[in-house]
Amino acid sequence: QEEKKQLTLKVEELERKLESTSAQNIEFLQVIAKREESIHQCQLRLEEKSRECSSLARQLEMAIEDAKRQVEQSRERAVSRERAAQSKMLDLETQLSRNKTELNQLRRSKEDAERRYESRLQDLRDRLEQSESTNRSMQNYVQFLKSSYDNVF
Repeated sequence: QEEKKQLTLKVEELERKLESTSAQNIEFLQVIAKREESIHQCQLRLEEKSRECSSLARQLEMAIEDAKRQVEQSRERAVSRERAAQSKMLDLETQLSRNKTELNQLRRSKEDAERRYESRLQDLRDRLEQSESTNRSMQNYVQFLKSSYDNVF
């Protein structure tokens, strides 16, 4: 009986341990279930964040491509403007050169015309002087003739 009593006590103690262990197992299972649920929620959030990151990465790539395209277009416009400016500058330099040449020709023509004018003016002065001299000579001759006719008559 003593043995039976000890065994009964032992069985009761083991049953209590079993109940305690079962309670702990239930608690552990609940903790594990909560953790699994938490892990599941974290995985869902991770997947959501992954999709969001992928979307943002695509948007970023598109923005980078758009920026590259805009930079290239701006560069092309700048090169085009520079070429147009250089072409305009060459045209203006050519026009300036032509205008300088024309101005020099006009100056030479003006100087030639002034020389011809001065020469013509000098010729006219000489002829006027000669004409005036001839006129005086003729007046003197006419005066001489008048006086001669007056003396004769």
